[in-house]
Order: sequence, then structure tokens, then C-alpha cells
Amino acid sequence: MFIALIGILVGAVIGFLLPYTYNTAYSLYISVAILACLDSVFGGIRSNLENNFSVKIFVSGFFGNALLAAFLAYIGDRLGVPLYYAAIFTFGGRLFDNFAAIRRIWLNKRGRDKVRANKELKDKGEF
Repeated sequence: MFIALIGILVGAVIGFLLPYTYNTAYSLYISVAILACLDSVFGGIRSNLENNFSVKIFVSGFFGNALLAAFLAYIGDRLGVPLYYAAIFTFGGRLFDNFAAIRRIWLNKRGRDKVRANKELKDKGEF
């Protein structure tokens, strides 16, 4: 957890200190790739909470999904067909599914902790 926070902090500092602009013609590709990366991040958080996280799966999914989404957007742009919608619906839907699962896991864990704390207080006669 500590290493992840350091990574986020380093990435934020680099992002703010090295201003980088890109051609607006690439905004569609970048936005779809960012959506795919966010899907991978939320999937990694969910996997970690479910105790089945794998770094290899996370890294390959992170870059693979981003490249696939950008490639779909590019091919669709060349063909004149909005293929990026496929990436938006797929990764957007999975993003919300993963967020809902993370929320349920966190709330269930918090509820179990609260029940456990109340039971301990009852056992001590403080409740």
C-alpha cells in the first residue's frame, strides 16, 4: 500500500512539473486509453481486496487494454466508424462494476469490523 501511494505521489509530481501538451487530434485516442487504464486500476484494487491480485495480470491488462482501446479508436477513425464506442461501453461498464464491487467489499468489511467491535465490548461488559 505504501509503495502504491509513493507511485501516485511521484506520478502527480512529474505530471505537474513537466507540462506536456499533445495535439488535440489525439484527444479521442488518449481519452479512451485513459478510460481503459482506469478500468485496469479499479480491477486491480478489486482483485487486491479479494486477495487474488497478480502483478503480471495487472500490468499486462493496464497496457494491453490501453493499446487495444486506442487501436480501436484509430481504426474506427480511419474507417469513419465510431469503433471507440465499443471501448467506451466495455471499459466504462467494467469500471462501474468494479467500483460497485469495491464499495460492497469495503462496506461489508467495515460492517463486520463494527459487529466484531460491538461483540468485544459486550464480552467485556462495557456495552
